[in-house]
Amino acid sequence: MMWFDFTIFLIMGILFFYILLVQTITNLHKVYLLFHFFMLLWPLGQFASYTATEPQYQVFYISLAFIGLAMIGSGWYLFSIFLSGRSYQSSRIKLILLHIPALTAAAGVIINPNHWFIHATAQGGYKDRLYGPIFYYLIAVLGLYAVLSLMELLRALRSGGPARHAQRIRKSLEGVMIFIPLTLCDLFINVIFKEALPSIRGLTSLGILLAGIHFVLAITRYRVFDIKQIAQQDIVNSVNTGILVIDEEGVVLEVNKVLRPYVNLRVGDCIDIGQFLSRYDMEEDLTDFLVAYHSSPPQHAYIEIVLGHHRFKNAAIYASPIFGHRRQVIGRVITFQNVTELREAVDSSKRQNEVLQDRNRALILMQDELFQANQKLEQMAITDSLTGCFNRRYLMQQLEHEVLTNVRYRIPFAIFLFDIDLFKNINDTYGHMVGDEVLRSTADVVKGALRRTDILARYGGEEFTVYLPHTNREQAIMLADRIKSAIAGNQIAIRSGEEAVSVTVSMGVLAVEETENNRIQDPKSYLRELFTKVDVALYKAKDGGRNRIVIAEET
Repeated sequence: MMWFDFTIFLIMGILFFYILLVQTITNLHKVYLLFHFFMLLWPLGQFASYTATEPQYQVFYISLAFIGLAMIGSGWYLFSIFLSGRSYQSSRIKLILLHIPALTAAAGVIINPNHWFIHATAQGGYKDRLYGPIFYYLIAVLGLYAVLSLMELLRALRSGGPARHAQRIRKSLEGVMIFIPLTLCDLFINVIFKEALPSIRGLTSLGILLAGIHFVLAITRYRVFDIKQIAQQDIVNSVNTGILVIDEEGVVLEVNKVLRPYVNLRVGDCIDIGQFLSRYDMEEDLTDFLVAYHSSPPQHAYIEIVLGHHRFKNAAIYASPIFGHRRQVIGRVITFQNVTELREAVDSSKRQNEVLQDRNRALILMQDELFQANQKLEQMAITDSLTGCFNRRYLMQQLEHEVLTNVRYRIPFAIFLFDIDLFKNINDTYGHMVGDEVLRSTADVVKGALRRTDILARYGGEEFTVYLPHTNREQAIMLADRIKSAIAGNQIAIRSGEEAVSVTVSMGVLAVEETENNRIQDPKSYLRELFTKVDVALYKAKDGGRNRIVIAEET
């Protein structure tokens, strides 16, 4: 049975490093990694306690296992709060205080006063140990955290929201409902009724494994669409207009500081725009606004409401769709423009046309300001902030459609993947500011060497990739040589009085001219194969001495 615990420890360790190394680390991932780390302690401590022969080592490993079990409860509850999207409603102090019961239980396990946690059997060993009141306090704490976690997840499930959010919650509940029965069975069979029932070891370890797998699925397979990257806080808060950003399913992604004091909305709330606006007084019919809002294709919708606040009594609302690269709606920007003064001027004297015209011009200017901000948001969503070239996500979205068309109609195309040689030495020698300037300057040089139809994207770190449509092998080699020479001849000034820096690149080139099958079932898989080939060619170039080009084989 001890090898069973060791096997579970290995599997849980693999899942831990999978999240740490493969996934993009968000706040939810950080909380889960903490939770997962405590889950690792139980099978590790159980395995070690069975292998140890000395009583003092047995006590140490058993205590380690139960410390991990104590912290699983609070980590579990904290993870449920983040998973339900309610973490923003709790302050950091409150999130820390919820660990106090678990920490007191863990302290009791460590101190073990008067053997109130465990004490040895008559034979003097701890493999078949006896439990004291601290053990049952720990079990009670775990039960409390389990109930709170279930209540949190069920509340989030009943509150509605996007279908994938509900699916993620249900997947977590499945893990909870697997872990709890197995742990309870372990408690009753191996502790409370151990004299009357045959011993079955490893039930809690099995529950931890199954729950861990379910939680990994919950945060990797059912993650929320990351449209929030296009809503950078500095731009949204820089305008004097209230801005509300929601995704295509009505989940609030951003509420800027101008609007926050006047509407009871927080990030993570799910709203129905009709129900939200129906709470306010308005002179116009809401139907026209909703028809434009829900039309296909969606249109810009406008309505004026009364918020009721002294400084922000009347608000002109504009709802504008946010489109993806294929013109599908991925969200909306809803602006609240303060027209209180304008309304008061109109109500006090309709004859003051000049004042009204001035206010209208102010509205047009604000709308233009919002349009410019939206343009910046869209640009930020597809470009790399440092180099100004496209980002990897945008490139892959473009290539999925482009490659399907190229293969179907047998149009040749090429892909470059190049890496700045010895870039780490530049950072170490001159500092990261110079390193950033080298990346920017290199990207500018490559842009100047490309054609208008070519796409340059930052692939990651000091790696860049270029997509060249309508390009055969001979043309690709010629363009690759041009880019490599242009980069090598680029002199980058760093500091006054110091010699300029120049860099070289290693490049993998893949030209696709003929394909046996002009029907691709899975474009993502096909793209991964292409980039694997060109990546292999890149590393051949680096291994071959750098500052060279290696042509990848098409098949």
